[in-house]
Order: sequence, then C-alpha cells, then structure tokens
Amino acid sequence: MADESADRPAPSRGCTTGRLLRVRGRVQGVFFRASTQSEAEDLSLTGWVRNTDQGAVEVLIGGQGPAVDALIRWCHRGPEKARVDHVDERGATDEELASLPASGFEIRR
Repeated sequence: MADESADRPAPSRGCTTGRLLRVRGRVQGVFFRASTQSEAEDLSLTGWVRNTDQGAVEVLIGGQGPAVDALIRWCHRGPEKARVDHVDERGATDEELASLPASGFEIRR
C-alpha cells in the first residue's frame, strides 16, 4: 500500500463528527476489520468495526471531521484484497454515538 500520510490530517482529541458506514462487496475474509482498525488508530479515531450477517462490514466512526473524512475515503478502497462495491454512509444517531468506546477503535464480533 502506498504511503498516504500526506492525505491524513494531524491527529486530534475529541469527537466532533460521528458517521456510520455499511461497506458492501468482497469485504469479509480479507482483513477489512483489522485494516480498518489500524487506519482508524493511525488517525486517532474512536469507534468500532464489525461484520454483518449479510456479508457487509459496518463501521462506526467518531472523531474530528478531517480524520473521519480520511477514514471514509479509505473505506471506499479498503485493504488490498478487498473489493468495495458500495458504501452507505449516514450520520450516527445519539444511540450509536453512545455505543462508541471510551477510547480506541475496536473490532466487534
């Protein structure tokens, strides 16, 4: 994977934006969750990623707008072995924001 550090904003503290993504395509069994966690941690984001029973991956992201935007852009590509066909994106609800971990980015089962 090419170095995209110039594409990333400086890490910052606090959550100003919350987004929920549903990523569809060949996204399970290709290290999508672990790769998403790594990208999110590099961007100092809070949230979680999990597989769905329908073969998609859900990603709940909390953080500063530019960092959230950077992870969303990454999710449209995914890791090398993934094939992303479509990403549904919307603002997170208050209930979803309440499910964010206190810190870090988790892989949920």
